[in-house]
Amino acid sequence: MKPAFLFAATALALASAGPLAAAPADPVLAPGATRLDLTAEGSVERVPDVAQVTAGVVTQAPTAQAAMAENATRMQATLAALRRAGIAPRDMQTASVDLSPQYRYGENQPPILTGYQATNQVSVRLRQIDRAGAVLDSLVAAGANRIDGPTLSVDAPEAALDEARGKAVAAARQRAELYAKAAGLRVVRILSISEAGEGAPVPPVPMAMMVRSAKAEADTAIAAGEQKLAVRVSVSFELAGG
Repeated sequence: MKPAFLFAATALALASAGPLAAAPADPVLAPGATRLDLTAEGSVERVPDVAQVTAGVVTQAPTAQAAMAENATRMQATLAALRRAGIAPRDMQTASVDLSPQYRYGENQPPILTGYQATNQVSVRLRQIDRAGAVLDSLVAAGANRIDGPTLSVDAPEAALDEARGKAVAAARQRAELYAKAAGLRVVRILSISEAGEGAPVPPVPMAMMVRSAKAEADTAIAAGEQKLAVRVSVSFELAGG
């Protein structure tokens, strides 16, 4: 038989845990009131300040060892070029390393092994978009022969997203006032607000990555454009007679 104090302690613990475990109650509408649920979006535009590119080296050789060895040499030169350009180690990350056999195919004949292809790619974050073109050109000069990107983004979007949130709530409120007026009612209060998630950033327009042909010494052009940052919110209002 368990001592009585154990039962008392258990009962006390359950009693104290009860209020903490209880879920918050939904707001209760006043008698005769109407609930209006709306979803609204707020957005702002910012100039991207970060470019993400993937740069790499693709090499081919008769043997796997030769393909990897040549690739490693050229990749070391590529990474050295990034360091000389002032790219911090935290902004460089290996994206993929691949070695694959290469075949020649003929009609009604088995494939013939012709060699191996080695690929090594590094993901690079460029924090100065106005220098991104020069960095890309230096990578090519160092031996990189594959570049994918850029993906442009805002590095610290929190303040911009907060502004978008404020616009989203204001838009929901304005729409609620419109519905209420059309129905001969008035907005009494907001019952709940929930965020439907940050909207996917819209790629900046224009966004370009091209080699200028007018001058051989010209840098690759990167146009930052503007990027839309959006937030959607769901807001519930209580409406009542005027």
